[in-house]
Amino acid sequence: MSAPLRTGLKAVPRSVWAIGFVSMFMDISSEMIHALLPVFLVTGLGASVALVGLLEGVAEATASITKVFSGWLSDRLGHRKWLAVAGYGLGALTKPVFPIAVTPWEVFGARFADRIGKGLRGAPRDALVADIAPPPIRGAAFGLRQSLDTIGAFAGPLVAMALMMVLAGNIRAVFAWAVVPAVLAVLVLIFAVREPRPVEGVRRPRLPIRWGDVLAMGGGFWAVIALGAVFTMARFSEAFLVLRAQDVGLAIALVPVVMVVMNLVYSAVAAPAGSLSDRMDRRWLLVLGLAALIAADVVLALVATVPGVLLGVALWGLHMGLTQGLLAALVADTAPSHLRGTAFGLFNLASGVTLLAASVVAGLLWSRMGPEATFIAGAVFALLATIWLVSMTLRHPARRNATP
Repeated sequence: MSAPLRTGLKAVPRSVWAIGFVSMFMDISSEMIHALLPVFLVTGLGASVALVGLLEGVAEATASITKVFSGWLSDRLGHRKWLAVAGYGLGALTKPVFPIAVTPWEVFGARFADRIGKGLRGAPRDALVADIAPPPIRGAAFGLRQSLDTIGAFAGPLVAMALMMVLAGNIRAVFAWAVVPAVLAVLVLIFAVREPRPVEGVRRPRLPIRWGDVLAMGGGFWAVIALGAVFTMARFSEAFLVLRAQDVGLAIALVPVVMVVMNLVYSAVAAPAGSLSDRMDRRWLLVLGLAALIAADVVLALVATVPGVLLGVALWGLHMGLTQGLLAALVADTAPSHLRGTAFGLFNLASGVTLLAASVVAGLLWSRMGPEATFIAGAVFALLATIWLVSMTLRHPARRNATP
């Protein structure tokens, strides 16, 4: 009799752990910059809040569009690791631009190139996790990768705050130090991640990308695409959390604590939530995540104090931990294995285009009606998403690992 399959985090393969550490190091680098970038743009380079929203939305949409082609290319080649290396490498190369920028447009260019790098690596990396992890522990694998990624996301602002104290508030010098963890991320990916050999005889997508192949993915996959878009419309860029903290009086040197709080909660929740989702219908955890987002938006809109903002940010992190890894697992559950990279690319395209719209709307609302209107609008979108998801789940119940 064969030994029972191990489950939970202990069963996650070493290469998935290594991919998680790659994400962690790159997020340390990115968040050292991102935690201070909105304030740097507005107070240091004279950008408006509406321009910050546009910049963040375009940057993320660029990453999402790129993911479609990198995901499809990884399916076509049957190799994913070296596309991920190229993406992480491009991200590392953009980091030295931020400390020398003198206008918002130079920052825009660096963010644009960095997000192209994110697009190159994102879909192949997620598809690689799905290739390595057996289906019974897929939720745990994606939850672990997301958790390690998010540890980097709260460690980055902590490092940024420490450097702000040591460097007497010199934001540009903090940006310069962000190069170091980015280089570490690339080295870990090259030397510590082992990609499974391509399976002989597996059908590869044809040249060029054919809509027939894409449409053949099935209704379950497209329902996940719609679900991801609805979630993203309810959740605009985290740059607005940083700006809200500054708006209620948090000192610039302490602004990175916003991302620390959010990502601390995010990282603590993501791995357990992913593991739990392997034993139940993932959609009910997504509903709980939307409830946390509604609570976060209401608090951020109505409690205009530093403790109130930090509470709202913590609830935002709870939402992220309960949803982001689970959405990735749903993509892996519903996509054909030979089109898995393309599937992650399409999912991220839909989410990224929606994030562009959400961030632009959030920036315009902030500029014309104030921050309260921005977060109330987010709560309304999240409430509509909750109603839709609950109705879909009740109409189409499933015992475990269900799709909408």
